[in-house]
This record gives sequence, C-alpha cells and structure tokens, in this order.
Amino acid sequence: MTSRKIDFAKLQDQYQLYKTEIDEAIHAVLNKSNYIMGEEISQLENSLQEFTGAKYAISCSSGTDALLLAMMALDIKPGDEVITTPFTFIATAETIAFLGAVPVFVDIDEKTYNLDASLIEEKITSKTKAIIPVSIYGQPADMQKIQDIANKHNLKVIIDGAQSFGSTFNNITDSAWGDISTTSFFPAKPLGCFGDGGAVFTDNEELAEKMKSIRVHGQSKRYHHKYIGMGGRLDTIQAAILNVKLKYYEKDLSLRQEVASKYTKVLSGKDLILPFVDKNATSAWAQYSVRVKNRDNIQSSLKENGIPTAVHYPMPLHLQECFEYLGYKKGDFPISEIVSEEIMSLPMNPYLTDDEIEYIVGNL
Repeated sequence: MTSRKIDFAKLQDQYQLYKTEIDEAIHAVLNKSNYIMGEEISQLENSLQEFTGAKYAISCSSGTDALLLAMMALDIKPGDEVITTPFTFIATAETIAFLGAVPVFVDIDEKTYNLDASLIEEKITSKTKAIIPVSIYGQPADMQKIQDIANKHNLKVIIDGAQSFGSTFNNITDSAWGDISTTSFFPAKPLGCFGDGGAVFTDNEELAEKMKSIRVHGQSKRYHHKYIGMGGRLDTIQAAILNVKLKYYEKDLSLRQEVASKYTKVLSGKDLILPFVDKNATSAWAQYSVRVKNRDNIQSSLKENGIPTAVHYPMPLHLQECFEYLGYKKGDFPISEIVSEEIMSLPMNPYLTDDEIEYIVGNL
C-alpha cells in the first residue's frame, strides 16, 4: 500500500485558500434569498466582459447549455451540418445532434490535438452552417485560419472553450474569437464554481440579447415568449463563488503555467510525447496530457504509488455507439484514433509542489 497520495485537482486546497471570501459571498446570497438572477449575476457578467475583452458575456447553467444557447441563437436547424472534431468531450457533438443538426467530423492536428484547419474546406457542403473548434486541454485551435475559412464560405464559428478560459490566440482571448465563444465553470475547470455553470461570449449585440432571452425560456418579458428557449440560468450562489475566484484567476493561470513548465522540464528525456503549444497561442492548462505506450500498465503503476491519472478521451466520437447513424468507421480519423489510445493526463492544478511533480515524474 502506498504511503503517499497525490490530489489530481486539489479543489479543497483552492477552497481553503479563498474560504473566508467565498463563505461570505455565499452567505450574502443566502441572507438576501435571491437565488435566481440575483445581482451577483450581472456583477459576474461585467467582470467576465472586462477579463475577456468580449463586448457581451452571458452566464448560463453549464458548458453544455452554453453550446446549445450559441447554436439556438444562430438558428442551427435540423439537417444543417456543423463541422467539428471527433476528439473532444461528447457535449460538443451531442448538442449539435440534439438540435437535429448533423455533426461532420474533421481530424485533428497531431501536435496540438485541435481541429486541423487544413482539412476543413473539403468537408464544407451547401448544408454546412457552422464550425465548432474545441480548445482542447486549454489551448485554442488555429483561430485565424478557421475564421478566414468561415468568412470565405459565410459560415458561423462557435468556440467550445470549456477547457480554455483565459487562453489566447494572437494575443486575443479565445472568448473574443468567433461569432460566439463558450466556456464551462465545472468545478475541475481552470475557473470552476461549486457545481455546474458556464458562459457565452459575443461582440454581436443582437446575438447577446437573443441568448439572454433563450436562457430564460425565450422570454421578452415575463410570460411573453419571443423564442423557443430553455431553463439555462446560472444560480446566483455559483455566480457569487465565481466573483471571488475570478479576482484571483490571473494568479491561478500564472501558477498553472509554472506547473506546466516544470513538468516539461523534468519530463524531457522520458519516452513519451509532451504537450505542444503553438507559438501564436497560450494555454490555460486545463490538463497536462502526455502520450505514452502501454498506457494501462503505466496508469496502474502510478495508481499503486498514489498518483491518479485520467484519459481525455479514450474513444473518439465517430466510434461512439450513439453516433453510429453517421456512418463513420474505424480508420476514418487516424490521428484522433491513435491519440485516444495513447493520451494520458497527469495531475494538474495551480498548487502542485515541486516535490509532488518530482514524485509523479519519478514514478513514470
């Protein structure tokens, strides 16, 4: 039995660090009993706008609902085609299918694991309405190339930035790229609340107003419904928590960068493939993911030594049972398939110590 145990995300450490302020913020909401659309919501949205540079930030109930809000606002309809990556969490393509649209997969870049922009145009048809690049593991895709393709073909761009809040491409936050960008505040994300939460970002006032309406069942005013909508509001308590954590987020991002740099330094020379960050991008380092051979054996050995790992993601979406109807087969997206067989995420959080990093690497 191991005498040491590494915490993958150290959520409790972060809570203890900001405990006094977080508890006060939660109790302020409790004392007002304004649990739905309280003043903390608008405070958070204003702070998110300032942080990202996006003109409009609209909070919502999850990263998944953020994707739905974005597609509903852009009128993605049954039969429309939406180009995206098969190497991502299911919500990216699930939300496309939920609206009756068709996910059209494009393979990934072998270095960044993001959507390979050079393969997009060959998948565009008369039914294509949008592109959804995913900022995998915290790093944006090549947003300039993707935006140029979208502009050329009159397509919309929705960024799935569930893992990448605070990252940049060409010195612009990925929340400020595309027609609409989305993020998640799931607890283990770089900026996480204490439950589910998310946000959408846009510079388009009309889209912003539409998404604000859609998240409250399409209401234009109480009991008057302009759109088919959803119950997609962020809870006031979660907004209050995020208001505290956002104040310290630049510091947390910097610490994540330091942890990633230390990993990279001490892992050099090991028989594995390290993360690659494009020269035009910065990563929020939601994960520190390496590629290894004999992954199961390595994970088992690390586990025996108290070191947790994760696999994001073990099966690309085109091979998932729920997407059999799309007609894809093994071999269609070879880079996604090989990466899914080799990828492994090491413990990653702003509070990993040098000693813990050395211990983790020493057991690889």
